[in-house]
Amino acid sequence: IIEPGISLLEIDKIAEDFAYKNKAKPAFKGYHSYPASICLSVNNVVVHGIPNNYVLKSGDILGLDYGIELEGYFGDSAITVPVGDVSPESLQLIEVTRRSLEIGIENATMGSRIGDISYSIQHYVESFSYSVVRNFVGHGIGKKLHEEPPVPNYGLKGKGIKLERGMVLALEPMVNAGGPETLVLADGWTAVTKDGSLSAHFEHTVAITKNGPRILTHPDLSLS
Repeated sequence: IIEPGISLLEIDKIAEDFAYKNKAKPAFKGYHSYPASICLSVNNVVVHGIPNNYVLKSGDILGLDYGIELEGYFGDSAITVPVGDVSPESLQLIEVTRRSLEIGIENATMGSRIGDISYSIQHYVESFSYSVVRNFVGHGIGKKLHEEPPVPNYGLKGKGIKLERGMVLALEPMVNAGGPETLVLADGWTAVTKDGSLSAHFEHTVAITKNGPRILTHPDLSLS
């Protein structure tokens, strides 16, 4: 589906239809007046890009952030994908961001602290001379889309609240190829890198269990 020639509005329609066909609701639509069912962030857009008539072209990178509400509970996930043929630099940014989420999840264990997740993501990302966004963070999730606690992508080991069995967190590193600073455009939603550099975003909803972290938004997960 994500290929040169498709518009952001077309992708939004697909996302909205998917939710309703599965007896769910798009979590973002109408949330604080957000106008769409999915956030689509192209190139230097960090997060919260509003779908419009823009047509994807080869060389773009696209962040898709999608949340649903099903039977009173929320899930939230994000992925960044290349469109057509992209530069090696773009592919590396995507891969580092994806791997940083994996590392964060590996540290989401009972008895650990929020800072252990935060530090692990920041340390990995900065080893590639990228920067983690600080103005936007992960969060608790459950019967509301955004719950306590906040989960920054930067921090210190051993700091923050202790992770307990049954907690559910939306972990979401947002990584800039340049500096960490962001600006929000006049629409009140679209956040872009201040220096115009590329940005990537990955996210999973993760449950803290006695057997380790469980990724609830993994496409292969069966709840049957």
